[in-house]
Amino acid sequence: MNTYGYARVSARDQNLQRQIAAFSEYGIEKSRIFSDKKSGKDFERKEYKKLIKKLKSGDLLVIKSIDRLGRNYDQIIAEWAYITNTIGADILVLDMPILDTRTKADTLVGKFISDIVLQVLSFVAENERANIRERQADGIRLAKQNGVKFGRPKRQYSTEFLSIATDYIHKRISSAEAMKVLGVRKDNFYYHIRQIKNIIG
Repeated sequence: MNTYGYARVSARDQNLQRQIAAFSEYGIEKSRIFSDKKSGKDFERKEYKKLIKKLKSGDLLVIKSIDRLGRNYDQIIAEWAYITNTIGADILVLDMPILDTRTKADTLVGKFISDIVLQVLSFVAENERANIRERQADGIRLAKQNGVKFGRPKRQYSTEFLSIATDYIHKRISSAEAMKVLGVRKDNFYYHIRQIKNIIG
């Protein structure tokens, strides 16, 4: 039997060390710790897939908390069932010791409680994710109502720049003349001409 650890954070600037340290304290070898820096919205994660290929019947998968496994309620339940029933491996959640499938077979009550806790925690994890999205949307909506502009700011062109560009647009000077006066490269020049056309209509 082998024991594996799986750690996950959502963003590249978040730290995996707290989870990895917990696995080391549990006695898991470094070579058997897998980690991803990716969203928990699904299980399309490089290191997680490697781990699943290694898991065999009788192995133990250790995670720090249920939301490190994932954040989608239905997918967590399905993945939990795949690992424990199809592969035949066990799962231990360090922050919630009641979620330890090694004790499930002891009593029917133990199995029932563990399944219920898993479903409740999976729901909480997904619900929190939905709440975060809702708070972000509310924040953006309020900011827009208060006049905050999102996206790339529009460039402010000088009077001289606009004058030369307008002369080119109305075919009073050539593109070569305009680029020479403005001191811009060809690709830059045509980009700004498009922007100015949008401004002047």
